[in-house]
Amino acid sequence: MTTRRSTARAALVGIGMVALSLLIPVTPASAHGSMSNPTSRIYNCWRENPEAPKTAACKAAIAAGDSWPVYDWDEVNQPNANGQHKKLIPDGKLCSAGRAKYQGFDLPRADWVATKLPTSGTFTFRYAYTAAHPGLWELYVTNNSYDPTRLLRWSDLEPTPFYRQMNPPVSGGAYQMTAQIPAGKTGRHLIYAIWQRQLPDSGEAFYSCSDVTF
Repeated sequence: MTTRRSTARAALVGIGMVALSLLIPVTPASAHGSMSNPTSRIYNCWRENPEAPKTAACKAAIAAGDSWPVYDWDEVNQPNANGQHKKLIPDGKLCSAGRAKYQGFDLPRADWVATKLPTSGTFTFRYAYTAAHPGLWELYVTNNSYDPTRLLRWSDLEPTPFYRQMNPPVSGGAYQMTAQIPAGKTGRHLIYAIWQRQLPDSGEAFYSCSDVTF
């Protein structure tokens, strides 16, 4: 009797585990990234330490959304973007990719850590990744009416990317994107990066906001 009961109990446990696995949602593969130079807002806050951030902007971002999202610095994404970025992400939520989890990084502030960029010539942008995917990279810069103390809107970006490339080279754990510096830029601006994974293999896209000073 004991053997039969044990066998029956084991069978029920096995059925339960199968049922539970069917209830767990399937998420995209853990393979993502963010701009590391010029550093994106979330990547910089992760490097500062999510539990003890140094700058006022990172402190405010974490206060708005807790520290745990910062550990997912490589996951500011839309799983089914399919190139429809403007339709999926509303104005004011570009830096969070429209996700409440990352809302702290949409905060309009003039004190986000900003990377200095030259006003002319070329610059190699680095995009850190946790695993590589084929896809299309686009880099946009804000227009000359940009105000960092206001929520970022799509209309704040120049209409065309200053860099657009399929599968840029990889070195040292980052995609390397050598681009011509946009002309006529001075003072504080923002670089908006979109990494659209290769269609039709995957519709997933990743987004990042990097504050810069020309």
